[in-house]
Amino acid sequence: MNVVYDGPQDLPETIPVFSLSGALLLPRGQMPLNVFEPRYVQLVDAALRGARLIGMVQPVSEVEGNAPPRLQRVGCVGRLVQFAETGDGRYVISLAGVSRFAIESEVPVTTPFRQCRVSFAAYASDFKPRLGENEVDRAAVLSVLLKFTEATNLKIDWAGIEKAPNEALVNALSMMAPFGAREKQALLEAPDLRTRAQTLIAITEMELAKTDAGSQTTLQ
Repeated sequence: MNVVYDGPQDLPETIPVFSLSGALLLPRGQMPLNVFEPRYVQLVDAALRGARLIGMVQPVSEVEGNAPPRLQRVGCVGRLVQFAETGDGRYVISLAGVSRFAIESEVPVTTPFRQCRVSFAAYASDFKPRLGENEVDRAAVLSVLLKFTEATNLKIDWAGIEKAPNEALVNALSMMAPFGAREKQALLEAPDLRTRAQTLIAITEMELAKTDAGSQTTLQ
């Protein structure tokens, strides 16, 4: 990124939000998005004209009538660092994660996309790269990852995994893992890198247990 954010004070109090279930963006992570819904195309247009910041947040699963779905309280803001026009009204973009935020309120707007007043104060540690890396049990993360890839035939770039520092490893695996929205939110809200790694291991082990149980049922 060409812009450096040193702390919460460098980010705006109101941001546009992109609501997408199962999508997880974490600080310094890279998220590609294929943007085709007209409201989100307009969101990208607005971001390009402004601070290039987009808040990624999951909807709460319950939908109440015709009202827009409620949003999870915690999301992550990303800076739009790459974009391409497809020629058919879509954008292909990439967001670089900056910091998590807590939604304080939704702002009444005339734009087709939603905007929220947010606070980054509780996530000042997100602005410190590689904080807490030495507390991550890397061997445990890699061990459970190996078991998961063997059980699911998931293809992994092991050469890249071996070279990745702990923060990039844990966050990239958290973002890419084929887990549900609830699990993704738990990974997002983990207070620090060590806890996120522990949460990632626990969720993966639960998924492995489900896979084992399914295999046993099939064999019987």
